Amino acid sequence: MRIPLSRRAVLGAGATFAMAAPALAFPDQPVRIVVPWNAGGATDVISRALATAMGPLLGQPVVVDNRPGANGAVGAQAVASARPDGHTLFVASAETHSVNPLVYSRLTYDPVAGFEPITVFANGPFALVVRSGLGTDSLDAFVNLARSRPGQLTYASWGIGSTSQLAAASVIQRAGLDLLHVPYTGAAPAYTALVAAQVDAMFMNAGPAEALARDGRVKILGIGSAERVPLLPAVPTLRELGMPLDAANWFALLAPARTPPAVVARIATASSEALRTPAVQEVFRAQGILPVGMSPEETRAFIAADRESLGVVVRSLNIRLD
Repeated sequence: MRIPLSRRAVLGAGATFAMAAPALAFPDQPVRIVVPWNAGGATDVISRALATAMGPLLGQPVVVDNRPGANGAVGAQAVASARPDGHTLFVASAETHSVNPLVYSRLTYDPVAGFEPITVFANGPFALVVRSGLGTDSLDAFVNLARSRPGQLTYASWGIGSTSQLAAASVIQRAGLDLLHVPYTGAAPAYTALVAAQVDAMFMNAGPAEALARDGRVKILGIGSAERVPLLPAVPTLRELGMPLDAANWFALLAPARTPPAVVARIATASSEALRTPAVQEVFRAQGILPVGMSPEETRAFIAADRESLGVVVRSLNIRLD
């Protein structure tokens, strides 16, 4: 359900945007990065780290503006309608630019025509976890237990049509399982339900999974990245376990459509350099998130391919949210 992001891609964009943009008036005021989720979540944390590092590189403060609501649509619409001068940017993800166009018949923004791609700057692998006490310490054991109890095991997600649900659905389809989906209104209540043994399994972000596993409250069965992540070096990837699946979210910087190419190039270069700083790399590592770095052209192609890949899963589940 995901396009693999290998270590080859990590921080590999510097050479791609090596051609520096010509001297511009941009930026002549602070740059605002709209994050369409609440403060304190993983997207907010990594976006703030990136913004802080980009400020000195651009010569202006780069600030984060949280605009949550409607599965990211509130923030997306605000940026799509902003002045296309590079001073207002958007942190897109699979939810805003792959899933929403598939599950909503009407959106307040056009995910393709409304934005100029800048870079995919991060990949957030999901960890497949089960509740403590389920008695399954491996992916094979979990699959065998689910097959022996069709329709009895449950899995949580942070919402219908969320990337968490779609990742689990991909495993269920590939393994021929029958599990009951229990959607929650966000990641935090889903995590709480799993720890409280109200549900049996879920795909969650690697950072929270590591913290819960360290305390013995969940068991991590596998990680949904192309390669093992530094935060969980002992946890095998799903691919290593015979499940050819990349389960993750991605994070990209976008600008409003018609933002000048030279401005896009300058922001892309600054973000690439920021990703190389130790401070940003440490924040990403603590969250279990991998820095990436793609050119604008690569970013456009990546998002289009991801939307097509997720469309297969969404259509198979017949998910509609309006």
